[in-house]
Amino acid sequence: MLRNVAAVLLNGVNPFELGVVCEVFGIDRSDEGLPVYDFAVASAEGTVLRCNSGLTLQVEHGLERLEEADLVAVPAGSGFESRTFPPELLQALRRAVDRGARVLSVCSGVFVLAAAGLLDGRRCTVHWRHAETLSRQYPHLTVEPDVLYVDEDPVITSAGTAAGIDACLHLVRKEEGPEVANKIARRMVVPPHRDGGQAQYIERPLPQHSGDTVAGVLVWMEQNLDQEVTVEQLAARAHMSPRTFARRFQQETGTTPYRWILRQRVLLAQQLLERTDETVDAIAGRTGFGNAAALRHHFVRAVGTTPQAYRRTFRGTEAA
Repeated sequence: MLRNVAAVLLNGVNPFELGVVCEVFGIDRSDEGLPVYDFAVASAEGTVLRCNSGLTLQVEHGLERLEEADLVAVPAGSGFESRTFPPELLQALRRAVDRGARVLSVCSGVFVLAAAGLLDGRRCTVHWRHAETLSRQYPHLTVEPDVLYVDEDPVITSAGTAAGIDACLHLVRKEEGPEVANKIARRMVVPPHRDGGQAQYIERPLPQHSGDTVAGVLVWMEQNLDQEVTVEQLAARAHMSPRTFARRFQQETGTTPYRWILRQRVLLAQQLLERTDETVDAIAGRTGFGNAAALRHHFVRAVGTTPQAYRRTFRGTEAA
């Protein structure tokens, strides 16, 4: 049962990510028949903390407040990916999990959970900008960079910033049911559940071509994404045998010709959905997918949401 919630803070905490936890669990909504949580903010580094935006916070509770919490939330903070955390905080988080409590991180708060060893052998997520760093520093966990949150009960991790709302509402839905989660979301004026994952928000610019061998072919491929091509045809353009071309292509791009052109087609589709009023069928033709069904299939696999939902997100309902 989820009744007692504590947010634990460190110097450099991000006000927005802290606000997410406070908004979901720290507001009295009993006038609508919604549960009221025994919510408190605790500090791991003294009674006065600085935020990354220059604000300072006066915090009443210390780490002892975590001992009674059913949920300990760790909001993101500036520089969390490269700092050392207080050993007593890491011990308190481990004790919380050992006695049956949950822990939840918002964005880079995941580095605290990882440092405590709570993610070893588990899946997790973080803002896509930190995913590679997290994987490199903690090889015993599995980072899923394309999702909004990961529930590996009793550990829940969320991606960048607003994804913390998704993770918190997910936990409310899990504990209290969808009606309660929906009512809280309505009060917050946010969707109770967002389609897709953070893949749709990751900026993937068209790559710069560092290699000389296939650079000319890559330029041609970018300019002719609507055409069906084979490795044999591409190899002929590069004046190589298909086997040599495939090997060189892998060396210089890190992927196969098929996967490379598929990715560029999805990228072009994203740009057209954001910037034009063309129909999905027309975009499918321009990007080489041929029809809307094929575009939708590959788009969902790459971005985590449908072309129509993506357009609604980035252009608004009128454009959709």
